[in-house]
Amino acid sequence: MKSLKQLGMAGLVLGMLTMAAAASAAPVNINKADAKTLAKNINGIGPAKAQAIVKYRRENGAFKAVHDLTKVKGIGEKLIVKNKDDLQLSDAAVRKAGN
Repeated sequence: MKSLKQLGMAGLVLGMLTMAAAASAAPVNINKADAKTLAKNINGIGPAKAQAIVKYRRENGAFKAVHDLTKVKGIGEKLIVKNKDDLQLSDAAVRKAGN
């Protein structure tokens, strides 16, 4: 009985963590956002990768497609797929998503 109760608690905690992670993401304009905003709103991006995005953008210009994020070292296809609904190229798209 005790192990069943522990298993239930573990499932509850895992579910809450998953929901918190999903809730923290929000639409973000990858061509305008600063590193702090990128790290906060893109699941799987921490401060170092967020700074790498800003540096890449500064050196190469605006991203023409969301998939261009894969040109930044350390960012792969899986991250793009995981965040596809929140990665935007313009503020208009961010406003529309946020209504």
